[in-house]
Amino acid sequence: MIARISLKTSITLIFILLAYGVHAQDWPSYGGDNGSRKYSALDQINAANVSQLETAWVWDSVDNATVADNLRQENFRAMPAGFKATPIVIDGVMYIPTSFGRVVALDAASGEQKWVFDTEAWQAGRPANLGYNSRGVGYWEKGDTKRIFYATNDSYLWSIDVETGQPDSNFGAQGKVDLTLGLGREIDRRQYGVVAPPLVSNDMVIVNSIINDGPRTKEMPPGHVRGFNPLTGEIEWIFHTIPQAGEFGNETWEDGSWEYTGNTNSWTIMSADDELGIAYIPIGTPTNDWFGGQRKGDNLFAESLVAIEIATGKRLWHFQMVHHGLWDYDLPAAPTLVDITVDGRPIKAVAQISKQGFTYVFDRISGEPVWPIEERAVPQSSVPGETVSATQPFPTKPAPFAQQGISDETLIDFTPQLRREALQNIESFDYGTVFTPPSLRGTINLPGWGGGGWWTGASFDPETGFFYVPSAAIPIVSQLVDADPEKSNLQYTRGGTQNIGGPQGLPLTKPPYGRITAINLNTGDHEWMVPHGEGIRQKIIDMGILDPGPVGGPSRTGPVLTKTLLFIAQSDNGRDVLRAYDKANGEIVHEIELPLPPSATPMTYAVGNKQYLSLAVGGGQDSRVITLALP
Repeated sequence: MIARISLKTSITLIFILLAYGVHAQDWPSYGGDNGSRKYSALDQINAANVSQLETAWVWDSVDNATVADNLRQENFRAMPAGFKATPIVIDGVMYIPTSFGRVVALDAASGEQKWVFDTEAWQAGRPANLGYNSRGVGYWEKGDTKRIFYATNDSYLWSIDVETGQPDSNFGAQGKVDLTLGLGREIDRRQYGVVAPPLVSNDMVIVNSIINDGPRTKEMPPGHVRGFNPLTGEIEWIFHTIPQAGEFGNETWEDGSWEYTGNTNSWTIMSADDELGIAYIPIGTPTNDWFGGQRKGDNLFAESLVAIEIATGKRLWHFQMVHHGLWDYDLPAAPTLVDITVDGRPIKAVAQISKQGFTYVFDRISGEPVWPIEERAVPQSSVPGETVSATQPFPTKPAPFAQQGISDETLIDFTPQLRREALQNIESFDYGTVFTPPSLRGTINLPGWGGGGWWTGASFDPETGFFYVPSAAIPIVSQLVDADPEKSNLQYTRGGTQNIGGPQGLPLTKPPYGRITAINLNTGDHEWMVPHGEGIRQKIIDMGILDPGPVGGPSRTGPVLTKTLLFIAQSDNGRDVLRAYDKANGEIVHEIELPLPPSATPMTYAVGNKQYLSLAVGGGQDSRVITLALP
């Protein structure tokens, strides 16, 4: 029997679909698109109904069972870090890597597990630098060929057939390429790995690396970036982040230091303009993070944003944010591609946030700064053998989004007594402006190496030109100590005091200790700033201090924007929450309690006329993907 629907009912259903319906919309790369905007035009979830969000499905990570087995073994305690991955969604299927190096395909509407492929990366032992964690995967299709590309903690690039969940036997050696080969030096794979998703654009798979940044020797693996053929796995090109003999920038590594210095790697998320065929590579600090006496010079392309031609790997332009880096102020986050209008002139631009709290904005074709960037004199070093750059670049616009340096302007001042105690806390250290160099006495840096900006990055609204940046304010002490000549050929290494607190268990500086800043990139002006969460507000009140209001706290998750809302997750003073903000003014619209701490950036997509919001949470013994939707 055929059900018949009246004209009136049909019209009603059409209006319902117009009001609530959404067509399927993918989230095809880590940042939503290769421009890393973390934006979706979906608006089914909005300020009027976000309070109605409920759990659509939950997926428990396949790592959980492995962790449980490991804990039962007397001598084996492999434990993943926070679940930091942001999934992608293609044609109704979600793909996400686990902290132990499995790649999983899930039905994006139901959470049903379709397949799991285990790279067995975790069995290689604790990865370099950050432990067991992975941020995402890349996707490529051409004709009927569809592949997931995944680079592992143990330094392999895998190509996985999306239909079968099995490696592509035509790619590399049985589906994988050894990333420790082809770098121009023999590599200790215990020092080298990958945590970022491959950047897939214009039939090229671009892979970066993470390298141990607590070295014992001046010789370390180099962080060169490579482009791979998506069908065969062959290296198509290599971009030397440390220029080799005869290459542009080689002279910035004095006394032949380019031959042995390593790191200088792009460890975070990369971006691309698919139409222009340009990739944008944010690059980090050279060996050794805090002492550069064994690598004198400006050290290109360390702490630089480099635009390269995707087809060839050729450098098109670059800008170095830190000359001769000594602060671990590597570029932490994906460059964001932004189309803006400045003084009536449309500009295809790229915005790069930094750990210092700066936002650098460039014409993404020419590399010209949108607003002037000035070279300003900075403090010099008292460390024997160190030669600090006389100047560093300071953007004139936008203003910094984080506190910088230790001074009267930044020290805590809730009461005169607390301020006096804070001054006593810092008197045994060196301190000053943002580029005050490390010392043997110990230098207080604000922001420290944790930022300012963080690896989870910013988001951009193409309709308004607003740029949203979560940030932190965490001072550290960068103190150098003599290296042990029996264990190291470095002159100095980091050591001694590395953390500094404030008076009576409070922070050293004024709040907010975490913030969200909205920057209008059409003008370069800050539109609003709000503290990110309550922070230690109640602790301050309990000490008899006048209520300061929300003081904010650090967040290690990124933002995602929809047509109507800004979403950011946070562990805030014992509460794990996903907040929806009014993106026009930063007011909290709604809070959603999470079952576990968030370490990842949310994402959104639509399947079958329904919008979903998805987030990885937890870590250690319990990792999950939580997916929300309207009833």
